Amino acid sequence: MDTRSLCRMVNLLLCFMEALGAASNDDGWSMKVQAEVRAMEGYPVVLPCSFTHPHHTLHSSLQVVWRLGHGQGSTVLYHCSSPTGARTCQPGPQQDQHYRLEGNPREHDLSLRINSAALQDNGRYYCRVEIPGHAHASYEDKMGTRLRVEAAPRILGLSVEGSEEAGYRAQCRVQGSPLPDVQWLGPDELMEGSNISPLSQESLGQHHTTSQLRDVLPGQQYTCSASNPLGKDQATLYMLPPRQVQVSGEAPPLLLLLSLSLGFKVLLLLGMVVWLPQGGGPAWLRCWFK
Repeated sequence: MDTRSLCRMVNLLLCFMEALGAASNDDGWSMKVQAEVRAMEGYPVVLPCSFTHPHHTLHSSLQVVWRLGHGQGSTVLYHCSSPTGARTCQPGPQQDQHYRLEGNPREHDLSLRINSAALQDNGRYYCRVEIPGHAHASYEDKMGTRLRVEAAPRILGLSVEGSEEAGYRAQCRVQGSPLPDVQWLGPDELMEGSNISPLSQESLGQHHTTSQLRDVLPGQQYTCSASNPLGKDQATLYMLPPRQVQVSGEAPPLLLLLSLSLGFKVLLLLGMVVWLPQGGGPAWLRCWFK
């Protein structure tokens, strides 16, 4: 094959690809989303989504759908309908108020607002627009928008397990995004080595982790410290020493003290009873005993 024939084949291939691309865009649909959006825990966040299509939106009914995830395992988070001629898109009565439409579909804006973002909101979101009554009049972005919610570390729990025979272990449950780094501090220094190990790290979103400290000693103080680029959190526990085992038949110190106090009062009262009839004490006190 000579050079001229090769160039002719390349040109034909390019023309075919252009024609195929034109056919795929011939319906006039397009959608613009942001590949990734970052948010802070506790603050609102908006997921941008805008579209264009060949139909007259001002005179057609519209439906807007936002999903978390794609395919059969996806979850519908928001759904609203805008009847013909309406200027707004009304959600159903059961709509979760955690989500609301920030944009106006009549202006080709489907942006979704999430109130008070939480770590559970992490995921990939997909927006979709439908025009009932028109054949194939619907469009959904296939790539979606990845929402990353970041949060400062928070210690969820600090506990001690074990026994005197098997040894005691301290556990510290932490959440945060990025996943916090967990350290243990003893009474005077940072604790390192084989006594510290991560117990678990949840795979869903990688927001929770549990750290374990082995060989915890009674009568000592231990601090769990969690940190990430957004902040730091600490919690301290004091391991109480085991209770003293009392000898059988021996009264506890508090009970013994109470018994001595009660016996002294009885002896004092008997002494007054014997002393007063013999003329001792003031007259008003003798009269009170008569």
